[in-house]
Amino acid sequence: MSGATSSADQAEAAARTIYLNQPQQSKFRDNRVSTAKYSVVTFLPRFLYEQIRKAANAFFLFIALLQQIPDVSPTGRYTTLVPLLFILTVAGIKEIIEDYVSIIYLIWETVGDIVKVTNGQHLPADMIIVSSSEPQAMCYIETSNLDGETNLKIRQGLTQTASLQSREDVMKVSGKIECEGPNRHLYDFIGNLRLDGQSPVPIGPDQILLRGAQLRNTQWVLGIVVYTGHDTKLMQNSTKAPLKRSNVEKVTNMQILVLFCILLVMALVSSVGALLWNRTHGEVIWYLEELYVNFGYNLLTFIILYNNLIPISLLVTLEVVKFTQALFINWDIDMYYQETDTPAMARTSNLNEELGQVKYLFSDKTGTLTCNIMNFKKCSIAGVTYGQLPPSTSESCEFDDPRLLQNIESDHPTAAHIQEFLTLLAVCHTVVPERDENTIIYQASSPDEGALVKGAKKLGYIFTGRTPHSVIIDAVSRACVVYSSFQGYVHGIHPLCMGPRATRATLTHHCTNLGDSLGKENDIALIIDGQTLKYALSFEVRQCFLDLALSCKAVICCRVSPLQKSEIVDMVKKHVNAITLAIGDGANDVGMIQTAHVGVGISGNEGMQATNSSDYSIAQFSYLEKLLLVHGAWSYNRVTKCILYCFYKNVVLYIIELWFAFVNGFSGQILFERWCIGLYNVIFTALPPFTLGIFERSCTQDSMLRFPQLYKITQNADGFNTRVFWGHCINALIHSIILFWFPLKVLEHDAVFTNGQGPDYLFVGNIVYTYVVVTVCLKAGLETTAWTKFSHLAVWGSMLLWLVFFGVYSAIWPTIPIAPDMLGQVSFHAWIWERLVSVLSDCSPLAKHTYHKTLLEQVQELETKSKELGKAMLRDSNGKSLNERDHLLKRLGRKTPPSLFRAHSVQQGVPHGYAFSQEEHGVVSQSQVVRSYDTTKQRAGVE
Repeated sequence: MSGATSSADQAEAAARTIYLNQPQQSKFRDNRVSTAKYSVVTFLPRFLYEQIRKAANAFFLFIALLQQIPDVSPTGRYTTLVPLLFILTVAGIKEIIEDYVSIIYLIWETVGDIVKVTNGQHLPADMIIVSSSEPQAMCYIETSNLDGETNLKIRQGLTQTASLQSREDVMKVSGKIECEGPNRHLYDFIGNLRLDGQSPVPIGPDQILLRGAQLRNTQWVLGIVVYTGHDTKLMQNSTKAPLKRSNVEKVTNMQILVLFCILLVMALVSSVGALLWNRTHGEVIWYLEELYVNFGYNLLTFIILYNNLIPISLLVTLEVVKFTQALFINWDIDMYYQETDTPAMARTSNLNEELGQVKYLFSDKTGTLTCNIMNFKKCSIAGVTYGQLPPSTSESCEFDDPRLLQNIESDHPTAAHIQEFLTLLAVCHTVVPERDENTIIYQASSPDEGALVKGAKKLGYIFTGRTPHSVIIDAVSRACVVYSSFQGYVHGIHPLCMGPRATRATLTHHCTNLGDSLGKENDIALIIDGQTLKYALSFEVRQCFLDLALSCKAVICCRVSPLQKSEIVDMVKKHVNAITLAIGDGANDVGMIQTAHVGVGISGNEGMQATNSSDYSIAQFSYLEKLLLVHGAWSYNRVTKCILYCFYKNVVLYIIELWFAFVNGFSGQILFERWCIGLYNVIFTALPPFTLGIFERSCTQDSMLRFPQLYKITQNADGFNTRVFWGHCINALIHSIILFWFPLKVLEHDAVFTNGQGPDYLFVGNIVYTYVVVTVCLKAGLETTAWTKFSHLAVWGSMLLWLVFFGVYSAIWPTIPIAPDMLGQVSFHAWIWERLVSVLSDCSPLAKHTYHKTLLEQVQELETKSKELGKAMLRDSNGKSLNERDHLLKRLGRKTPPSLFRAHSVQQGVPHGYAFSQEEHGVVSQSQVVRSYDTTKQRAGVE
């Protein structure tokens, strides 16, 4: 279900009738729920669709099919098909591994079943309360998986069924329930209970328990299942796991399409050139006559000949690079939360570079930005301040001031005020005490209320019990004090709900007041509640609301549903050309997490649904800073450099085949030896892209955090856009011209190599190939900012590897019957021209660093000159210095903590409070709830 659809736009499902203790006359959905992206049935089609969306995969599939046509491919039938299948297999395995941790829930309840849920259990389906262990058929539920609130909420069954205290009693009942069809409205429910022989009774939202909620502080509850599986309101508010693609991938796809068009133009030019050459020289060069007869045949031949202009190795390289970057995120000790043994986790590696381009951040508040942990630290009584705030370096959070009790005991002039103050702390609240053997556990409606009662307890005023008409405390004097309650009313002022017209008028008024500042970021904030947001997101007002929201520095949306969260993200995502990130810690945040370009889940007090549905998970909101400013920026810089370099090195080599076509009469022949062509991307230039994609870094992490302005470089895509991409392609084009025509013209005038009959083109090809390998390796060195031992190995090792291979390969005949035409190809002239041409072709990029220093270059210069650079170094157990990458690699052998794959909350034992804030719409008022309890009596246990 799309999370971008307004609630008014979707037709409601048909109403249903559920028969009690009778066979159902309609077929309903089962209770199976899956949060996985793929299933056994959908994996292959959905995976192939996702892969073919990548322009490179689609292109090479096209080439692989062309190569199956007999006598068309000059490079064989399987040179593209086999690598493509390998790439798809690697990508498929990675997708299966990343999707494996998704959860499939299968609970066997069906519609109409009578279910008994005990304290602490999660509700398996949406069900109507029949009875419970509490007074007046009440029960308490935690709905953090639904709305993110950890405070407990009250639900109450009907008085007509409250006396049915056992499953056997319920099984004797006959009748039916008429209710609305499945929908996503969490706080609405309409139905009727028709028991045989009784009048119909209306059922509302206060009588329904929703799947995903947890029963708390209630021994048991009996209910009748009304919605199961994907019909439950929890799943109606969820969205399917989307197939996300990074913006870099989209830009790359577009450039690949343009390169494909250029490839077609090259093939057309070569085919036309073949026809013209044949008409001019056909009678003289008789053995080429049949080669130029079929224009279509020539066109396909040249398409296959030039297909490597688009690097097929790029796909495998990016898969490995991104997977390694994800491991770096998982290994980062700065994002490891020791208290809960929770490391950061990259649940997908496809969006690493998106972390470096985020412009709009959508965040949940409760539990995400705030921990909701309150402690009693300080107070002021009769003008005297007690308690001292601990220093920032201290972890103490307890009240510590002996003067307060000393003033009581020494009969200080304010002693009576102190006693009255502490008495009020222990009495004036809505806390319910529960006993676990000799320990009192306070269940509070809010963390601050619980903190005050606990503070009073520490100071000797212990709240011990509650009856329907009194509160019992154990005071300092060791006397048992009983305070009687009184009846009273609290009047509140309820604002009128805004309608569509009022919302439109208000938004228009604000937009008019902004004037020319509309659409620009202003130092103002917009606050809107969920009821008004329902109208603001309607089609007629949405654009006006978006214009106003984008003009503000911050937008705060209060009391919004999970669907509204995803609708807001979707609105910005579709209408603004920017990368969005959503972060949350509850199941109510899943919709916006999946809708945003990048979703981040926080593993906290509200279960693991947000984490399991996210792209990246962290344990603390503060870790988001390093995830974006460091890992995001680094990943973007590395991926883009890797992509640009892969295109550069392939254009340099394979555009030379076009220049050679002008020399060989457009005969479709190749300049380089076949095995040399095949090993170009696999061996001789394979390492530089990996080192750029894995170890490259513009600045240290300290500098990235110290100068957050550096994030704008990646945020604005300064390192990878159409201009930069074609700049690299033009650079490669110029290098290819130099590398081919310059040595060719020199050798044409050298009698040693021409023998009076023109140059030996195999020898020319070997010299040009040597120049290309050396040039592209040196280009990788120029692109490298942070040199490591891996960078040196990639640059200098690749060149040395080719020279060794060339020497051996040209001397193996006839010992090994391979490549007889390579015999004796090594020449001293190659070494001379190698140095000359490489210097000429690579001198141009050096000029850009000599003027107009950017912020990045200034920071890099500071890093070089700073004496504090050593602080960024780490040391191993032997005291040997290690740089950051060495440190990450040393952690490669460590086992992943098993807590990565835990399916439950890491802090299930955190106490939760009663939600007595439902005074306006709750079925039971706060005073009625408090008076219904008598904690001096023992409640009935579970049957």
